[in-house]
Amino acid sequence: MIVVTGAAGFIGSCLVSRLNKAGYEDIVVVDDFSKTEKAENLVGKTITAKVGRKDLIAWLEDFGKEVTMIYHIGARTDTTEFDKAIFDELNVNYSKAVWDACVKFNIPLVYASSAATYGLGEFGYDDNHATIPQLKPLNPYGDSKNDFDKWVLQQTSFPPFWAGLKFFNVYGPNEYHKGRMASVIFHAFYQIQANGSMKLFRSHNPEYTDGGQLRDFVYVKDVVEVCLFLMEKKPTAGIYNLGSGTARTFLDLATNTFKSLGKEADISFIDTPIDIRDKYQYFTEANMQKMLNAGYNGGFHTLEEGVKDYVQHYLLDKKYY
Repeated sequence: MIVVTGAAGFIGSCLVSRLNKAGYEDIVVVDDFSKTEKAENLVGKTITAKVGRKDLIAWLEDFGKEVTMIYHIGARTDTTEFDKAIFDELNVNYSKAVWDACVKFNIPLVYASSAATYGLGEFGYDDNHATIPQLKPLNPYGDSKNDFDKWVLQQTSFPPFWAGLKFFNVYGPNEYHKGRMASVIFHAFYQIQANGSMKLFRSHNPEYTDGGQLRDFVYVKDVVEVCLFLMEKKPTAGIYNLGSGTARTFLDLATNTFKSLGKEADISFIDTPIDIRDKYQYFTEANMQKMLNAGYNGGFHTLEEGVKDYVQHYLLDKKYY
């Protein structure tokens, strides 16, 4: 029996789909199912049971010995939320309870961390455990993810296997419900469809041209492949980066979205909102060597490949993975 938290969300629902494709059908999905806008993400998936987010820890007391794997993907991910108490409850304390249950019932665990932990990248983007206590995230969301990573590294009791995954800029199907927090590709697609043009944030850093800001965009199909690899192969436990390993510009992203729609690029620039301007990452790029050394050889979609697949096979007809 496999448990997936955040299973009705973007990455969680794609993971459930990938597990099904690999033949795993005894899956317990955990989420806040009162949020009906995510319901479509689980349609057609084969699952054993649904457990409310608040009920999981009590449920594990009854069924923990039957669970063979927990993917803790669920989290509050809004980088514009600044109420630290919300993140402490949902991202830190809840994650500690999941960890403790995995230790108690001897359950392997893969959990979602974030590249937001790296802040402005002062210490690089290497998933080295030694640098984690020094990192300076730019918002309470990043702080919460780093706080849990730091807590994990201080533990003396561990699940039989565990891995924390620092997700970089994940994009792909099943993010229709995410609103402002959906990927730039998602917003680009709908802007282009509505207006025939799109707007990107202007650079407020003299080292970067407008649209020249660089991010590591990783396709969600690659993310779930890595998740499957970790469950089946159980390499060395630890905290791992999960990006494509290649930084690309927002201009590349936008241009490829137009190309996937068979349209000429029409891109203009607007000021980055004041509320996030001083917390804006101009460059991220995952050092993926640790994951490669662990034995993962599944490869990663290029930005061109990922955008084309996402736009043409999902967004155009609002399909789900």
